[in-house]
Amino acid sequence: MSLGERTEEWTRRLNDTIVDRPRRIIVAFLVLTLVFAGGMGLVSTDTEATDSFTEGLEEQEALDAINEEFEDPFAAEEESTQLIHSGSNVLTKEALRRDLVVLEEINSRDDLRVASSNGPATVVAQTIDPSATTPAEQRRVIESTSETRIRQTVRSLSEDQRFTGTLSTDFNPTSASASASITVVSHDVPTGFSSGDLQEIQTTIRSIASDQPGEITAFGGGITNAELGAVIGDSLTIVMPVVVLLLLLFLIVAYRDPIDLSLGLLSLLMTVIWTFGFLGFSGIPFNQQMISVPVLLLAVGVDFGIHIINRYREETAAGYEAVEAMREANNQLMIAFIIVTVTTVFGFGANVISDLTPIRNMGIASAIGIVFTFLIFGLFLPAAKIEVDKLREQYNVPEFNSAPISSEDSTLGKLLTFPAQVSRYAPIAFVVVLLVTGGMAGAYGSGVDTSFETEDFLPPEEQPAYVTELPEPFAPSEYTVTETINLLEDRFSTNQDQSVTLYVEGNFEEDHALEALADPNDDAPGALAVGGGGAARPTSIVTVIQSHAERDPAFAELIARNDVDGNGVPDRNLGLIYDELFASSSGDRAEQYLTPDRRSAQVDYAIESGASQAEAAADSREFAEKFRFETTATGQLVVFDAVTDIIFDSAIMGLVLAMGLTGVFLIIAYAVLEGKPLLGIVNLFPILIAIAVLLGTMRFLGLSLNALTATILSISIGLGIAYSVHATHRFIDEFNAGADAHESMIITLSGTGGALLGSMLTTSLGTGALALAITPVLGDFGLLMALSVVYSFVFTVVALPPAVLLWERYQGLSNGISPPVTS
Repeated sequence: MSLGERTEEWTRRLNDTIVDRPRRIIVAFLVLTLVFAGGMGLVSTDTEATDSFTEGLEEQEALDAINEEFEDPFAAEEESTQLIHSGSNVLTKEALRRDLVVLEEINSRDDLRVASSNGPATVVAQTIDPSATTPAEQRRVIESTSETRIRQTVRSLSEDQRFTGTLSTDFNPTSASASASITVVSHDVPTGFSSGDLQEIQTTIRSIASDQPGEITAFGGGITNAELGAVIGDSLTIVMPVVVLLLLLFLIVAYRDPIDLSLGLLSLLMTVIWTFGFLGFSGIPFNQQMISVPVLLLAVGVDFGIHIINRYREETAAGYEAVEAMREANNQLMIAFIIVTVTTVFGFGANVISDLTPIRNMGIASAIGIVFTFLIFGLFLPAAKIEVDKLREQYNVPEFNSAPISSEDSTLGKLLTFPAQVSRYAPIAFVVVLLVTGGMAGAYGSGVDTSFETEDFLPPEEQPAYVTELPEPFAPSEYTVTETINLLEDRFSTNQDQSVTLYVEGNFEEDHALEALADPNDDAPGALAVGGGGAARPTSIVTVIQSHAERDPAFAELIARNDVDGNGVPDRNLGLIYDELFASSSGDRAEQYLTPDRRSAQVDYAIESGASQAEAAADSREFAEKFRFETTATGQLVVFDAVTDIIFDSAIMGLVLAMGLTGVFLIIAYAVLEGKPLLGIVNLFPILIAIAVLLGTMRFLGLSLNALTATILSISIGLGIAYSVHATHRFIDEFNAGADAHESMIITLSGTGGALLGSMLTTSLGTGALALAITPVLGDFGLLMALSVVYSFVFTVVALPPAVLLWERYQGLSNGISPPVTS
């Protein structure tokens, strides 16, 4: 017995089990559903927007080392909350008093664990009265001081970085005014203090601040994580009801029978329960990217459900009784379902090769979910359908509408078969036109951008009206993080996007150490060449030494004695120089650029304002190679660029892997099952055109490959191949029955084409509902998924018929038969 015959025998036995013992199948699946339901309570939520993407990167590890090893006397402690005050002038007596009222209330709460606070109000109050050490005392100082005295005090502090560092860049000492200020509240936290505890503290502080008049809000990691968690919940609350409603409406049209509809919905529910249960048992966290997984599974489940019910109805319409109709339908569909499942697993699962943990987890969850979908819709749904129809017959319950969606004589059937009718007369021309169209779209789409930004995961500053007007319980939470980040970037000198950092490791007491830091600066590449003559503009321990030497003659003399070549950079006795520097007034600043053990240094470099992220990161990595010590380019810009590169690589590798595995599998499957290996290539042809057009559409719409849309290429193969597989498999059934290729394709598109159309409408609108999600990254993904499904259906109907006719012509030529003459 050949492998193909053994496969057919195995599927027949499986179908016989489903048809002859449906109750055992139903009980087994319901028990498994209860088991997986227990795992749903174990699902954890990942609210870290970017940390999970940067984990393990060399650039991120260098940045973590810098954050851990170097001290900034003006930076906030690790566990701290920022109070952002904005307005026409935050340095008036009343504005400073409001800051202190908030601090006073926060300080009175033991559960908020306040250790200290520092901001313009506290500095001004203590300058006026140094004995005022508590917020309450400082508030009384401000209240008892005249507006004139407060302005004079502000002017006197205009050179004090402890004060000016808390003010926006528009601070004007003359008018004693600024449009925004930052007050840092540090927290005294015990060992084992969790992110959840920090969220509670910071959200409480935000509530206290919002109760006061004026624009005061709290900001910090806890608030950011809290809002990211709320985004996940709000997106699910908004998206899933819309998805379910759309699916319900189209399933009503597709099934036209409330009992069949209930069976389909039950199967969809079981699929979601199994998948979430798997996430809980496996420990894979649920994050924003995972919101797309249940939507994708519902889309595939709808496709399976419509096909099994539609084919069953075709068999009952042909005169079969319920049991035999299901046996016949499942015998025909089981192989197609297996092929679709394997190819979809290849498409979704191709993302497991990504170096980014969230994308890898999404690939695992979606691939496992597709297997669950096959088991539930391929085994449970047919068994449940048989049992339900037996009960219907026993109790004389009528069927509301058991006709298939379309037929060859129907208007819809004629519309679906039109491309096949037309392409019959010039299949070669049709294929050439499609290849040229796909090639042009793919070439244009190859220029699509790749991006990775924190803003992708955050809710927009202003929500659209359809979101803000939603009633409870669908109304979203109040989001402040994006607005606050934009305010900080607009009004404070953060410089995160205008500089890069080199992390340098070595023995900095060696005589050549400082020269090694300074030597490469005269010949900086591209984006770093912002100084005169193409030189770099660094800030490092070298510049701190030189700056202190300008203010301290004795230190300048020490430098001169140890500067052998007279270039202003000492060449010997570096240990002594460091000791003098760290003990001086510049010691705090020196600690920002050299560790106390003199084994690590950081160098900040200004970059050209017009340079792109990719250019600046590439130039920084190239520059790092010029240093004699082990040097790593880092900083947020460089880290995000590294993630962007991995996203692009993941997208391309995932696409190639999914396409390769799918193509090889289809060729082998059709060779083993039908002895027609080239049908595997024919099967893949429409989807390749669809992917090329999708890429071109992405570029045309200005959408980039980001943390989620990077998965769209391989997922499109996994999801779109189902349309081509179902059509090809039905074509083979008709072709083997004796019809020629054209007639077989007409029967296929008029019968299975109706099921494909129903599946396309439900899937595209269901996945498209993700466009309603709170965050842009999910919205873009939903739009692209909907387009992908539409393209897959359209090109299955348009591109498959001429490809099949060419295949038949090749088969005839290889067998010595002349192709038929068309007119």
